[in-house]
Amino acid sequence: MNLNRQDSQALVLLLSTQAAQDFGPRISAILQDRAYRLASPEEAAQANGACPVNIAFISRDVTGKSSKTRLEPPLLRFYDILRRSPGLAWVHAHSAGADRPIYPELRERGVRVTTSSGANADAVAQMALTGVLALGRCLPELMDAQRRKSWEPLLGPRAPRDLPGQTAVVVGLGPIGQEIARLLKALRMRVIGVRRGAVDTPPCDRTVAFSQVREALKEADWLILACPLTDETSGFLDAGAIAALPAGACVVNVARGEVAVERDLVAALQSGHLGGAFLDVFEQEPLDPASPLWDMRNVLVSPHTAGHSSGHYEAVGEIFLDNLARWRDGQPMKNMMA
Repeated sequence: MNLNRQDSQALVLLLSTQAAQDFGPRISAILQDRAYRLASPEEAAQANGACPVNIAFISRDVTGKSSKTRLEPPLLRFYDILRRSPGLAWVHAHSAGADRPIYPELRERGVRVTTSSGANADAVAQMALTGVLALGRCLPELMDAQRRKSWEPLLGPRAPRDLPGQTAVVVGLGPIGQEIARLLKALRMRVIGVRRGAVDTPPCDRTVAFSQVREALKEADWLILACPLTDETSGFLDAGAIAALPAGACVVNVARGEVAVERDLVAALQSGHLGGAFLDVFEQEPLDPASPLWDMRNVLVSPHTAGHSSGHYEAVGEIFLDNLARWRDGQPMKNMMA
């Protein structure tokens, strides 16, 4: 395929070789009446000057082990192609959010950006529940005793508190937050949901607007962050918000690391004001080996892997293909970045 040769009649879709193999037949079925061609990043990178890419699909295999602060060469190459494609009209991302710098940059050019919000909702919610259960049932203490080969039953003052009746404040009520709330209700916990507006959202017992979150924090045994990173949520969990939490409350963050001010979180964990934390995301990723979070006995560290599951790749593909059909028909696409 020679991408230096301009063909104004053919739609060019940029996607990985794996994505082309897995979804190519269905792309063909959707675009059967339209001239198109699939371009791999390797092929597109060879184009001189501008690239004729119109639609791009950033699948998980493209991002690989890249983090927000350390981009691997395949992703950097993909971004370069996007920047060299003046005819780019739409980019679909495998992630649930679009808070990386490339996406606002593309939006400023008029490129439509859609995400895969909802594709990993079950996996992320289950990971958040894992954090609640692990901390609530003192799993870090039990694992420490196991490593020391010490038989230490959780008796007397060391016995875990019963989870039924405890209050969880869930910040963010998208597909992930709503599934977290549903799972917590199955444990007979009380759930207060936080979203932009105070709209009743089952299965939450109560829903408050984000502007009222400080009041809700006073009731929280558990604070679970499942919100997108926005100007409003960035740095939300700072020293002031942490101080509003009751002593001994626990934090679960499956949102974005920048939602919490890490130094304030560390200080509250070290002082004992916070009882524990399950953290899947961090301000800098990978987490610095020098971070005190690694060695805290009341902290569980997960390498931004809450959304990973064997079915995620296919679920993302389904959203992309559905949006491709919507794009073909001139219909509104799902998960459009504002």
